[in-house]
Amino acid sequence: MIDLPAWLLPILCSALALGIYDLCKKHAVRDNSVMPVLFFATFSGTLLFVAGSALSGNFTTAILCTPRQWWLLAVKSLLVGTSWTCVYYAMRELPISIASPIRASAPLWTFLGSLLLFGEIPTVLQGVGMLAIFLGYYLFSILGLQEGISFRKHRGVHLIILGTVLGAISALYDKYLLNVIQIPRDTVQLWFSLDLVVLLGGAYLIRRFLPARNRPFQWRWSIPLTGILLVAADYLYFYAVSLPDIHISILSLVRRGSCVVTFVFGVYYFHDRNVRRKAWALALILLGVLMLALAQPS
Repeated sequence: MIDLPAWLLPILCSALALGIYDLCKKHAVRDNSVMPVLFFATFSGTLLFVAGSALSGNFTTAILCTPRQWWLLAVKSLLVGTSWTCVYYAMRELPISIASPIRASAPLWTFLGSLLLFGEIPTVLQGVGMLAIFLGYYLFSILGLQEGISFRKHRGVHLIILGTVLGAISALYDKYLLNVIQIPRDTVQLWFSLDLVVLLGGAYLIRRFLPARNRPFQWRWSIPLTGILLVAADYLYFYAVSLPDIHISILSLVRRGSCVVTFVFGVYYFHDRNVRRKAWALALILLGVLMLALAQPS
């Protein structure tokens, strides 16, 4: 019987929630004003997490942190808030079958950072699995070009690449917060969520008073569901990152398998093209995830 690593099940469940989250996010921002969508989605998720912490009796413990820890968590909120803003605007302008695979390239940057900062050297099987995933992402980028999207000139591509790089930096920062200085994961998620509501709420208010170039805002059921799904995905992710001897580069790769969920359901709902060709790229990603699941960290 194969002894699977302890982080595998929670990170796969996190990837599933993240994939459905991407679908809801695309539905929420399509032909809609981005900042109110981002704020109300974040507010909904934070409200759920605070309520859950209070009902479970963990709120008073989770909210305790030192001033230094609060500032470190505020930096994470700033990183993530900027990343999400870029990604939400990009998702409104790009086909989901292009946006999601670009987002899935985040593990490349996380891997390079983890190699430099934490000395995470992959095993041979892990290396082959990572190579298969990277190749799948590369094939996605080629198919995007065939759909007439210039990676050099399209504003949506620029925004989603910037958001992806910032997200990768945030993933490396997560390992520092949870694994190096060992801030409790509930404290990380609580303050990170609260700070984000304040940060994005301020940005939303400022945006409302700028010269009127905004699209009209339309409330949709997918807005609160987006925030709720992200809280669930992050809760499982933070649990996996808090486990001892994890490789953040491996976790990030498996979590970005969420693009499989986004692809399978999204291309049909949003009527994207080149489905069969993109399926080959997805097959490579799935093969790579399987290799990572079978390989124990060194």
